[in-house]
Amino acid sequence: MKSGSLLVFLFLQAIHAQSFEVAEASIADEQRAMAQGRTTSKALVQAYLDRIQAFDQRGPRLNALITLNPNALRDAEALDRERASKGPRGPLHGIPVIVKDNYNTADMQTTAGTMALLGFVPKTDAFQVRKLREAGAVIVGKSNLHELASGITTVGSAFGQTLNPYDPSRNPGGSSGGTGAAIAASLAAAGMGSDTCGSIRVPSSVNNLVGLRPTKGLSSITGIVPLSVTQDVGGPLARSAADLAAVLDATIGEDVDDPATHLAPGQSRPKFAEALPNASLRGARIGILEPLFGDGSDDQDVIRVVRAAIEEFKTAGATAISVPMPELNAALDGSAVINTESKEDIDRYLAANANAPVHSFEEIVKLGLFHSALQQTLTTRLNSKGRSSREYQIALAKRAALQQMILRLMEDQKLDALVYPTLRRKPARINDPQGGSTCQLSASTGFPAISMPAGFTSDGLPVGVELLSRAFDDAKLVSYAYAYEQTTHHRRAPARTPALPVRIITWESKSESVSAHFTFDPTINQLAYQITAADLPILAASIHREAKGENGPAIAVLANHPFQTLAGAETLTDPDRARMMSGSLDLRITLRSPTPRDLRLSLQPAGSQ
Repeated sequence: MKSGSLLVFLFLQAIHAQSFEVAEASIADEQRAMAQGRTTSKALVQAYLDRIQAFDQRGPRLNALITLNPNALRDAEALDRERASKGPRGPLHGIPVIVKDNYNTADMQTTAGTMALLGFVPKTDAFQVRKLREAGAVIVGKSNLHELASGITTVGSAFGQTLNPYDPSRNPGGSSGGTGAAIAASLAAAGMGSDTCGSIRVPSSVNNLVGLRPTKGLSSITGIVPLSVTQDVGGPLARSAADLAAVLDATIGEDVDDPATHLAPGQSRPKFAEALPNASLRGARIGILEPLFGDGSDDQDVIRVVRAAIEEFKTAGATAISVPMPELNAALDGSAVINTESKEDIDRYLAANANAPVHSFEEIVKLGLFHSALQQTLTTRLNSKGRSSREYQIALAKRAALQQMILRLMEDQKLDALVYPTLRRKPARINDPQGGSTCQLSASTGFPAISMPAGFTSDGLPVGVELLSRAFDDAKLVSYAYAYEQTTHHRRAPARTPALPVRIITWESKSESVSAHFTFDPTINQLAYQITAADLPILAASIHREAKGENGPAIAVLANHPFQTLAGAETLTDPDRARMMSGSLDLRITLRSPTPRDLRLSLQPAGSQ
């Protein structure tokens, strides 16, 4: 393209760039908009930076991002020029992504969420980061994680606690919780995570995303701060199976520095995007892995949603059979190698990065450079005898036996996949322990497992359903996820992170001698009110759920005493927010005149019907 034509092309793109909405936009949507001149990579990056400022640094203050790439806009602009002169490199050209902050980046710090590594900038990119850049992706920034990838609630000494965008009083899963929260809130098109035992799948589950723990060796872990080399894998989290496929195709591949990626002769790597056009659950045989469902009272809300998802699989043409497998939990017990490998693997990583501010796992622990939530975990790993221990040899033997047990089961029952909940319980509230993980089966076998949105609990929290299959059946799992989402459409954006600009809603309600002024901030679900009453004998003011004209329970008591003017604010849950918008929440003023009676003012904002 001649220089004059190039300038005209870029000028026309700039005119239309701001009209494209990035919230919930797919990679294909963004690629199509850039191809049609309706936006640019630079405009996309700026739109995501605006959302990061609105929702990560203000509003719900998700705290999902650790570091923003100071060169992101410049990189995007260069890719726009390249598109104009040469055409796109492929599906990720100009697409803004984020990476978990345990992936090495040569232009930004890599902390693994720990204060021990603050300011550490590696000399080279991680293998998968390099692949992303080669594909034309723009790294917008790096996401928070559970410190040293050592937990599933995403808290650490360097950057604190990340919040769940669906309910900021709860955790976002982990250890890739920053990536999960960011992608759920549309702070980038897709994001990278790592999974040693659930760290891609758990945040996918509780953030209404799709995430694949790939077959061990499908993608490289070179340049990812290790937790356990035997169990570590890296890969994307995305809002759809198609987005997941696009990033997987760009990031998998053989790496001379990662022996696990040197596949056996005749073994080919999956092609993810190619598996989607003919994706179907029809004819699939899926085993319901009963031991991983649990029977605790705290499990039931999630289990109900997962059982319903299995019925949806059947409606889509799959056959689902119950698999009791009473021996499974005993086979899983003791098969993890994280505690025995972690110290040695982190020491090896630090030795290979001489410019790191610390030089050993022991130094991190002895100097107290970690969050208090990790004290017991890190002390256990420090005191482990490592790969020379009998415990380690037993774990390796159990892993090999478990692989064969699962393969025999699938062969005997002619199964294509096994199904179970990704997490049996809702995301725990901040500072509470998280229970209910089923992560170990995939981590101990090395077999691929995908978590996909299954629906929501009664109080509006996302639930994930997980499918596991044989080694290198990764593309088949992604195709199942794609077929399932096309029939169910369970993906739903967090209400607290809407399209920009955020609309603060203001309205008034009146009844007899009482008037009320309301303001609702959707980013924090806060309902502010000012109620003014005439000289009436008021007993109380409260907010109630109502249904079809029937009385409902109080969800907030605003006053239990007489008042002339009352002002304050209440934070609503997402279900109650939805009730308010649909007209099913009322302000109830209780009067005594001469016997107690109620005045009701609708809380439905004007124009929200």
